[in-house]
Parts: sequence; structure tokens; C-alpha cells
Amino acid sequence: MKILVTFFSQTGNTEKIARAIYDAIDTQKDLAPLSSAPDCAEYDLVFCGFPVHAHSVPPVVQPFITALASNQKLAIFSTHGSLRNNQLARTAIEHAVGIASHTTVLGTFGCRGEVQQHIIDALSKKLENKAWCEEAQSAAGHPDDADCSDAHDFARAMVAKARSHT
Repeated sequence: MKILVTFFSQTGNTEKIARAIYDAIDTQKDLAPLSSAPDCAEYDLVFCGFPVHAHSVPPVVQPFITALASNQKLAIFSTHGSLRNNQLARTAIEHAVGIASHTTVLGTFGCRGEVQQHIIDALSKKLENKAWCEEAQSAAGHPDDADCSDAHDFARAMVAKARSHT
């Protein structure tokens, strides 16, 4: 089995989770930023990660997902400033699963990631963003060791699922 872990990361949060996933995989594997990801056709499983932007998949990630082959096994992961399982974070994952509907999505994972203060400051100027900005402040220090441990568990579960899913 050959596995690719690819990611888009602007602040290092998603890359940290990608590396945790990569480290948990016990078979032939590659790790690459999305901008230099190799041809996915040679991989039995692709992990694709991104930071949630405006409750969605960043525009730079969408073409990568839509270009995957229809028989590709895919595991999706994300980092976000919202609380875990918050509707805003779930919306982004649901969007990713929707644009990957032509693939075999084996599972999804999301965890918190520290949000840059200038983004929180800019968004806090609008009243409708107040609650999210308060949540985002509490994401400082994430992804932490517990998030990376959860990412390890996710990676192992997805590899096991890919092996059994033929």
C-alpha cells in the first residue's frame, strides 16, 4: 500500500497535523505540500488537509480534490479556530466531502488550530463575528499534543479502512 499525505497550510497548523498523520503511517508513504503534490494515481490512499477559510474549503484546495480519480480513496482533515464539532467547522468538512463525492471518502478529521491575531482583530469589528472571535481566541496553542494524538488515531483508522475497503 502506498499513501500520500498532502496539505495546504498558511500558518503551520495544518502542516503540523499532516506530519502527525504521516508519522503514524507504517507503510510506504510520501508527505508533500499541496503545491508540489505528485500525481495521486500511484497512491492507494490520499490524505488531504486544509485550514478552514470562511467556513469552507480554501479555493486553492478545491481543484486538487475535484481532480482526483473516481476510484481514489481519500481521507480529509482540517484545522480551524472553532470549537471541535462546531457547525462552522462541520460545514467546511461537509463541503469538502461534497466536492469529493466522485471519490471514496473513507473518513474526516478536524481539530483546532491557532488563528492569527490580525485575523481575529479584523473580524471582531463586525458584531456578527463576535462569538466566533471569542472561540478563535481560545484556540491559542492548538494543534497541541492531544490534537496530534487524535490525528495519529485517525491516520491508523484510515489506513486500516483502506486496506479492508476493496
